[in-house]
Amino acid sequence: MLGWTGVFLNIDLTQRKATAEQYDESLALNFLGGRGFAAKILWDRLKEGTDPFSPENLLIFAAGPLTGIGLPNSGKLVVASKSPLTGGYGDGNTGSWAAVYMRKAGYDAIIIKGKAAAPVILHIKDDAVEFVNAKDYWGTSSFETEERLKKVYPRNSGIVSIGQAGENLVKFATVVSQEGRAGGRPGMGAVMGSKNLKALVIEGTKPIPLANPEEMKKLAADGYKEVLAKPLYSFWKRQGTMSTVEWSQENSVLPTFNFRQGTFEQAEGIGGFTMEKMKVSNRGCPQCNMTCGNVVKDSEGKDSELDYENVGMLGANIGLGSLSQVAVLNRLADEFSFDSISLGNVVGFAIEASQKGLIKEKFEWGDFEAIEGLIEDIAYRRGVGDVLAEGVRAASAKIGNGSGDWAMHVKGLEISAYDCHAAPGMALAYGTSSIGAHHKDAWLITWEIKAGRENYDKEKVAYLIKTQLIRGGLFEALGVCRFPYNSLGFGLEWYHKYLRAATGVEFSMDRINEVSDRILNLVRAFWVREYGKEWSRELDVPPMRWFKEPLVGSPYEGSTLNLEKYNAMLDVYYQMRGWNINGVPTKETLEKLGLADVAGRLYAKV
Repeated sequence: MLGWTGVFLNIDLTQRKATAEQYDESLALNFLGGRGFAAKILWDRLKEGTDPFSPENLLIFAAGPLTGIGLPNSGKLVVASKSPLTGGYGDGNTGSWAAVYMRKAGYDAIIIKGKAAAPVILHIKDDAVEFVNAKDYWGTSSFETEERLKKVYPRNSGIVSIGQAGENLVKFATVVSQEGRAGGRPGMGAVMGSKNLKALVIEGTKPIPLANPEEMKKLAADGYKEVLAKPLYSFWKRQGTMSTVEWSQENSVLPTFNFRQGTFEQAEGIGGFTMEKMKVSNRGCPQCNMTCGNVVKDSEGKDSELDYENVGMLGANIGLGSLSQVAVLNRLADEFSFDSISLGNVVGFAIEASQKGLIKEKFEWGDFEAIEGLIEDIAYRRGVGDVLAEGVRAASAKIGNGSGDWAMHVKGLEISAYDCHAAPGMALAYGTSSIGAHHKDAWLITWEIKAGRENYDKEKVAYLIKTQLIRGGLFEALGVCRFPYNSLGFGLEWYHKYLRAATGVEFSMDRINEVSDRILNLVRAFWVREYGKEWSRELDVPPMRWFKEPLVGSPYEGSTLNLEKYNAMLDVYYQMRGWNINGVPTKETLEKLGLADVAGRLYAKV
């Protein structure tokens, strides 16, 4: 087997035992890696109905066949588990040297189960695994943890860790690397905390096996040159994703005051051009030459790495118009190991609940000091922070009074930074994303605005499915970043060439689409299996705020989504995916994709 290492590392924290496992080549050919491996492992090995915080839940770090190879943006690692936030499939990718060194240590995935008796750090160096006492690290931030570990272990190590939010089982805690590279929005950091696992330190010294090393070397060099030559490259290096603030403001999709408005009066103060004046450096993932992390000095004089999502959610969505203060909240999110998107959503929900008199605590839009204190309370589960640490779905269920209509989530995962009052296609993308409401799987909104945002037509559904197969399938399985493709126009044909040079196998676009479809159907089957009788198509419908409450304060003032038309569009989506009226993959669809065993187990329950 070339391109893949062919080995998984199984770790049992309860037994303090590590074993290497050779896996069959058919798994690689049918699921590629990354999300594909994670979904397959969870489906096959996790007992149905397992509590996400049970020692039996699996925490998986999975790479793809291109991860760690010196080609554009290939430092990605998928971290996955059954989500404590949503109860379904959860994952996220993070750019980290841990991804590179995991592959050089000889592993395509690390599968962790059990619970350590006391806080522990896993030190993996090639074939050796050490369980290190983490007592003195427990209670520290992800930044401090990594800083201290860097003094203990060699420079050529990859580190992922959790902060206090992960330790305290905040259900939207992430894993963090390199002071701002975070992944696992649906609570993978909380699963890590539930296992008493503070960090992983990975060293690897082995070469990644390649079918054609010389061809790969040339293709990689040519790819880097191609990225540099793209017309948008220079502006990207200046602003990265931060230019999206101005774009979202212009198109009335900037989430403002808990997704009530699509524009923010103080948007200029948190936008890309303001960021440029404050910027002190760029950060990026390993092997990336289009570094997207814009580092600024925050109002407390510390470095904070900004991108659009955290600024949209910790700025406009909570009414905060000072970028230096937004940067403080973003840094705190990374230190505590919060997902910044969910955090901004939860804070916005809390402010609105306060103003409606549904909680006794008093919060105002844009009140920086109060919000900073609230974030700390959530990290340590103090007072109302304990309720909010469960996420907006659970918080709204507790406070009631119609708050479910403006608890901005899908399937329990808080919505990322695009208002969809006047964007039905993007609303459908959120509704059908593999992990809950997340833009990563299908960032449809720029295309939709050009194609006609008012339409609920078949063309829009077809385009959504196409983007999901690419963004949620191809890139999540290969172990590379999507930004060269979707932000600069780096062609998909490069990835066919890279796969051939790495594996020696010819993957046509049709074959890759089939693999992507297989992965996304397996993910959907996992959701249905875990929800059981509670599964329904209503889970694919975004919050009622977008249907019931007209947009205010923008050129699209008065806009709402049409529920009847949305459901009709959802029907078309199901038909095109080969799913039934309830959004469950049919037996025929699963069997066609080589998932007959999945069909047998799923339809024994449905």
